[in-house]
Amino acid sequence: MATLPQALTIAASDSGGGAGIQADIKSMHANGVYALSVLVALTAQNTKTITSVHAVPLEIIEAQIDALFDDFTISAVKTGMLFSAEIVETVSKKMHALKAKHVARPLRVVVDPVMIGKSGRVLLQPDAISQMTRTLFPLASLVTPNINEAEHLADMKITTLDDVRKAARRIHQFGCQQVLIKGGHLAISPATDLLYDGNTYTTFDGEFINTPNTHGTGCTYSAAITAQLAKGKSVLDAVMIAKEYTTEAIRHGLAIGHGHGPTNHFHLSHLRVLSA
Repeated sequence: MATLPQALTIAASDSGGGAGIQADIKSMHANGVYALSVLVALTAQNTKTITSVHAVPLEIIEAQIDALFDDFTISAVKTGMLFSAEIVETVSKKMHALKAKHVARPLRVVVDPVMIGKSGRVLLQPDAISQMTRTLFPLASLVTPNINEAEHLADMKITTLDDVRKAARRIHQFGCQQVLIKGGHLAISPATDLLYDGNTYTTFDGEFINTPNTHGTGCTYSAAITAQLAKGKSVLDAVMIAKEYTTEAIRHGLAIGHGHGPTNHFHLSHLRVLSA
């Protein structure tokens, strides 16, 4: 009987389908794993804007996590938009307990610190940011901020690659194992990402694709990394594969809606990823 590695996304719903838990599920499946999900918030949004956010009760978040780990063999988890300090604390406590329980088969955790939507809507409350750096970052195998998020986390302006390195060092001090700063918002080198493991800097150069259809890029990228980690890849290899996948998803982005269209998670050229 065929089986697939199993990966979990803990995030919010995007009713427009381009970001959030919907993008995570598509990206994980396209990268050859079975995607599981825990919903922490509902958003009313489309390609233009987010009009409303409604948090899921904490006891329901806990129940979802418990139900999944009671039945599935989950190798990697990613967190996306967690909205409030209370949700961050709840997820952190659960991940801490689960990592302690899975010592023989380490649980790999990717934290995508989603703070601001492409429309400019703040998605992570201010007290949730400090809660995240205190309790969730130390559990993370990898943290994946974009430039804007890295500026906030590192408390500095980022305009050069040297700034990116400095920011990565500062974020690493929160206790995560590795930091990937995504360069899509960096004017000087928008297609270059930087990975820092506490000792070594690795840059990932790519092609900058000038398109408005980039909604959900960060979710897609971090979910693809999580899928590759669930398949047993190293962080370095997972990032390499996920960056190529995300680049092609952007290249073949979908011009739907009247704002920033979504990436294309299932372009046919990606099918080779399934057998990797």
